Amino acid sequence: MRKYVDFLVIGSGIAGLTYALKVAKHGKVCIVTKSKMEDTATSYAQGGIAAVMYTPDSFEKHIQDTIIAGDSLCDENIVRITITESTERIKELIKWGAKFDKTKSGRYDLAKEGGHSEYRVLHHKDSTGLEIENTLLDQVHKHPNIEVLEDFFAIDLITQHHLGIEVNRRTINIECYGVYVLNPRTYLVDTILSKFTLIATGGAGNVYNVTTNPPIATGDGVAMVYRAKGVIENMEFIQFHPTALYNPNERPAFLITEALRGFGAILKNIDGREFMQKYDARLSLAPRDIVARAIDNEMKLTGDDYVCLDCHHLKKNEIIHHFPTIYAKCLSVGIDITRDMIPVVPAAHYICGGIKVDEFGRSSIANLYASGECSSTGLHGANRLASNSLLESLVFSHRAAQDVINRIKSVDFNFKIPDWNAEGMVLNEEMILVTQSMKELQSIMSSYVGIVRSNLRLKRAFDRLEILYNETEDLYDKSILTPRICELRNLINVGYLIIKMAMNRKESRGLHFSLDYPRSSERK
Repeated sequence: MRKYVDFLVIGSGIAGLTYALKVAKHGKVCIVTKSKMEDTATSYAQGGIAAVMYTPDSFEKHIQDTIIAGDSLCDENIVRITITESTERIKELIKWGAKFDKTKSGRYDLAKEGGHSEYRVLHHKDSTGLEIENTLLDQVHKHPNIEVLEDFFAIDLITQHHLGIEVNRRTINIECYGVYVLNPRTYLVDTILSKFTLIATGGAGNVYNVTTNPPIATGDGVAMVYRAKGVIENMEFIQFHPTALYNPNERPAFLITEALRGFGAILKNIDGREFMQKYDARLSLAPRDIVARAIDNEMKLTGDDYVCLDCHHLKKNEIIHHFPTIYAKCLSVGIDITRDMIPVVPAAHYICGGIKVDEFGRSSIANLYASGECSSTGLHGANRLASNSLLESLVFSHRAAQDVINRIKSVDFNFKIPDWNAEGMVLNEEMILVTQSMKELQSIMSSYVGIVRSNLRLKRAFDRLEILYNETEDLYDKSILTPRICELRNLINVGYLIIKMAMNRKESRGLHFSLDYPRSSERK
């Protein structure tokens, strides 16, 4: 199959769907998603979306909170753009049909999360992402110009490389013409050509053993752009959510939203002792990097497998009303959060780096844009402020859409792209080679490139990953492609980028904490 469209979107979360809706009246849109439309990280988001809605909050307060959480590595111009455009983007989402919780007076019931100086997080109970996803899907299904290809796996971006022209990391005029996708019905690789392509593939949490990300989060977009010789940055900054439900047999790990701590829940050791006062004056509402390291350290000090979140002192009816999903989930595993402490552990949650883009979501490759977790806008710096991620997707998908709408008449197809060459490839009948390599990769990353790192650990991870890379590339080159082989290949690419960028950062900064480069205040 060969397909020609004006706008190609890879991914069906908040970033991809928002962009698709905005460009659809200007041309033909095709959304490619590797699973079902609703199977996205957006659907898993519990806490909410941050935006300035009422006084005494202000844009300036939100800007400063974001920069402080990002350990001053944020791009201030990008932060200002995102925050000052936040309220309009939220109003647009509400106009599309998203319903956020309100108080009896009719005002939005804003929550407060770690690192925020004011109550500014809009939410829909504790399933905000699902409410947003369903709202956007409803709009997308109604639009006649939007086609959706479910279960199609994007393999590689199409550039001059596929026309026989040499492309390397020094090439300054790389262009994107579309993508090769694996067709689930034919097991063949199809060609989709487009004037503009948006990467909105989400994160890569499955590079680690324990993650809150859904199984689809395998870093596909970042890996594709890296292989296409696009610019990737800040991959060393991996945010570990401090509080995932401790349930070793469950994957992905069930997230216990930060909003529960904002509501008054307190972190304690298994024996009921509070500990956050040893690490930060903001206690349980310190930014995520600080809380995650604190929990990691407490577990090492005590030898326990987890710490606890205590909310039994809060009003039972209010807890159940505000957090029905968490209440039901914990009850299903024998924990009544109104009287029992919740066992929690940190889990890989969010990549603050990714595909480097400018203020309009433009990557270093012409006609290729990125939005959402797979992108690196400069908003998050070294650590993402809670509930800023959904907002970032709204703002940059809007800006990318405006940019391509202004450029649509100046871009056309003037080239002949060859079909995918699968000659000589055979079906891999030993999936153990893929599954075992995946386990090895996740073990390497979790053991050596986790919350706390060192030069020795990173070097060991790099050496072991190189072996996995060579084995997997050899398997990939010889095999008829399957999503599992491609996902393994992508995650190895992502793991390499995380390790390499961590090795190059000769300091402890935000989410990258190294024993070899302690901050002056943390030296013993």
